[in-house]
Amino acid sequence: MSLVQQNKSTEFIALENQYGAHNYHPLPVVLNKGEGVYVWDVEDNRYYDFLSAYSAVNQGHCHPKIINAMLEQAKTLTLTSRAFYNDQLGQYEKYATTYFGFDKLLPMNTGAEAVETAIKICRKWAYEKKGIPETAAQIIVCDNNFHGRTTTIISFSNDEDARKNFGPYTPGFIKIPYDDIPALQDALEKNPNVAGFLVEPIQGEAGVYTPQPDFLAKAKDLCNKNNVLFIADEIQTGIARTGSLLAVCGNCTCSGHCEQQKTYSQPDILILGKALSGGAYPVSAVLADNKIMEVIQPGQHGSTFGGNPIASAVAIAALEVVKEEGLTLNARKMGNYFREKLSEYIKNSSIVSQVRGKGLLNAIVINDTPDSSTAWDICVALKENGLLAKPTHGNIIRFAPPLVINQEQLDACIAIITMTLKDFEK
Repeated sequence: MSLVQQNKSTEFIALENQYGAHNYHPLPVVLNKGEGVYVWDVEDNRYYDFLSAYSAVNQGHCHPKIINAMLEQAKTLTLTSRAFYNDQLGQYEKYATTYFGFDKLLPMNTGAEAVETAIKICRKWAYEKKGIPETAAQIIVCDNNFHGRTTTIISFSNDEDARKNFGPYTPGFIKIPYDDIPALQDALEKNPNVAGFLVEPIQGEAGVYTPQPDFLAKAKDLCNKNNVLFIADEIQTGIARTGSLLAVCGNCTCSGHCEQQKTYSQPDILILGKALSGGAYPVSAVLADNKIMEVIQPGQHGSTFGGNPIASAVAIAALEVVKEEGLTLNARKMGNYFREKLSEYIKNSSIVSQVRGKGLLNAIVINDTPDSSTAWDICVALKENGLLAKPTHGNIIRFAPPLVINQEQLDACIAIITMTLKDFEK
């Protein structure tokens, strides 16, 4: 690489460091192009993307169908606000509610907005439908959760970096250990004012922590018995990422588009984002049936950009791509293959102690302390070898490529990962 090329990356990084808030710690790579499973930096080096913008780019970078839907709609109408109807939103709402099996959709833009929306719906339902005294509603959440970084959400976070010096915190939440049915049952029995249970089917930010196979079904059953809303945050796990259309229907053996999801752990409130747009545009949504969603009346919640025509057109295209290209089944097959191959390597590894995950949401646990730099150093080395991934929780590396990846590409990535890990073996 020439000095001029090196200065190109250095210049862009310096610009962000000087003029941007330092609220992220990116890998030292400056990207300017993406296609499918690949991204390129400003020096035209190609990388496999094994983060997929935290699963927002499930359909691959710059998918032509999604990009075309965005461009075509942008030529005619971009935004009306919800002060008026537009000709795209109703089509999107019909398509998405049919796709996921719900009566109603409330459109938002970002994942955190959608989580906040679900919390508001749950509380209003508690007061108007369940009869909980106003302001007394409680929502059960799990330790080590990640639902966003708004003031309300960090109020029930364990992440001190996200919490410290951002108080006072919002009340109304009960924390229990993740994947702990007795703890959930105990919390429900001791607290008559519980309105909902908010849960990630797999805790992605916590290190792709995957619960016991029956956890979600048992949790849903307990919620039903106690008249409590089961709220699934599928912002990262949903839309084929885990090898099922939704992670809550994870025991389903279909290709991801059938009614079996209704019989597994169908949430009362479903929260979607990220891949709902294929990474092309901010789109999120909250879905529920009429008996829940009807508590929201005009003026009680909304967003200027939520449900805008571009977002609506993009979301339909993004969901069509998942179905037309069989991405659910591909995620399941490629994920099983990835864990199988990594497990073979780990048998004789001193640096990696575990591989875990579901579908193409996976992680390896580095055999070092969370406060060490080992996982970060491995990710920097992976970058030098042509693959981009990031650590989470210090000693865990998350691997989540676009769901369009094929076996030949995955084999190349497995070779890069194992070759890189070998350089760190003790």
